[in-house]
Amino acid sequence: MNQHLIAIDLDGTTLNNQSQLTAETIKTLRAAAHAGHIVSIITGRPYRIAQRIYDQIGIKTPMVNFNGALAHIPHEHWGKEYDVELTRELALDLLAQHKQLGIDTITVENKFHVWANHASNHLPEFLPNHLAKNQLLTASNLDANPIALTIEYQPDHEQEIIKAVNEKYGDYVEPRVWGGQYHILELIHRGTHKESGMYYIAKQYNISKDNIIAFGDEHNDLEMLDAAGRGVAMQNAIPAIKKVADDVTPVDNDHNGLAKYLQAYFKLSV
Repeated sequence: MNQHLIAIDLDGTTLNNQSQLTAETIKTLRAAAHAGHIVSIITGRPYRIAQRIYDQIGIKTPMVNFNGALAHIPHEHWGKEYDVELTRELALDLLAQHKQLGIDTITVENKFHVWANHASNHLPEFLPNHLAKNQLLTASNLDANPIALTIEYQPDHEQEIIKAVNEKYGDYVEPRVWGGQYHILELIHRGTHKESGMYYIAKQYNISKDNIIAFGDEHNDLEMLDAAGRGVAMQNAIPAIKKVADDVTPVDNDHNGLAKYLQAYFKLSV
């Protein structure tokens, strides 16, 4: 079989409902890599909370974070690394307005650093539950442009925040609501989605669209699955993802759905 790019989302796809990798999933992804395929994590997670998963799998291929805004090879200097930045102005402007806009927590990140207006225990891992003094979001501490902003907001203020962002920064900033039980809004550079990172990696390895297989379950996976040669929705995926997918895994993420699909598709012995 031709070399494929296997693009994998994490939460709800590669990880089970406890946000963990199973032994079967690790063995399957390693087997796919050993067979010569490029296994790439393509996630909305920042690098700080995706690195341990990358290391557990044991791959050495590029990873995409922040829904396409950062592509890199962890622990290596990769000359083809890229990031798509926002501006300090945006972060500090929202910080100044956070109370009137109904923003509870604003988290600002780039590859190696995170800043927030306060620590939060509402969403472990995703929102920092401890901040050093230099991580407090202030004009003096924020010494670099961010890649992504994550906003935890009061539910009745969602449209107000989106309107405020679009009116002033809409030409280059794209607000995306996470959905589900969390009231989280993510801001990344407009037009930056997971498929841009996926295609970028495929280009580096001269892999054609026909040989890209992508897996996902949520709204931020839609463009990636739609753009892949073979988009595979998880059994637990939302209806919009299943609608654009070419196939659906027979079982969900909590029963090794990704691993079992790859074993069958690539005839992997695990």
